Amino acid sequence: MNTSHYPTLPLIKQPAPFTNPDWLFEIKYDGFRSLAFIESETCTLVSRKGTVYTRFKRLAAALSRLPGPTILDGEIACVDDEGRTQFNDLMFANAPAHFFAFDILLLDDVDLRDEPCIVRKQKLQDAIQIDIPRLHYVDHVEGAGEKLFDLVCGQDMEGIVAKPTASPYREQNGKTPWIKIKNTEYSQAEGRGDWFNADAGT
Repeated sequence: MNTSHYPTLPLIKQPAPFTNPDWLFEIKYDGFRSLAFIESETCTLVSRKGTVYTRFKRLAAALSRLPGPTILDGEIACVDDEGRTQFNDLMFANAPAHFFAFDILLLDDVDLRDEPCIVRKQKLQDAIQIDIPRLHYVDHVEGAGEKLFDLVCGQDMEGIVAKPTASPYREQNGKTPWIKIKNTEYSQAEGRGDWFNADAGT
């Protein structure tokens, strides 16, 4: 499978959350953005810049149990007992890495990128129902972006991502349809400087 044929859909920043019935909203996990390429009982984890992650061998081995050819989009992250991401644990390999899948580009060799986002989410949820340790489906809410953002900030999490429910997994008129809204009081951003601001993980 040629990984360069499947570029990662980027996110653009927006300072404030919003409510819109035509959009879905997800928790933004703090980690390393990755596409998971699954084929012939192997999994290759690739960064948003096209670099193959070699440090997550156990995670890749677990994901290789999924049927393929399949491509997932998600975030590699470490979490505490309450399910909140811990960036330092990921950076310094202090805890097992998890894969939080929020989209699916290819399923059983069928390209899904032109399907609406809400349809891809359902197909993703169905596709990863099998019991694989450290693989998680990223759920969403429809419309209620401001409420989700308030909950996320109250739990000291990084932020949320907003996506039009009808959007394909492609840039439209040269622009990405996905938006990230960050919690400006997020405690784990302290001391990360340009690393955090440059979105090295997402």
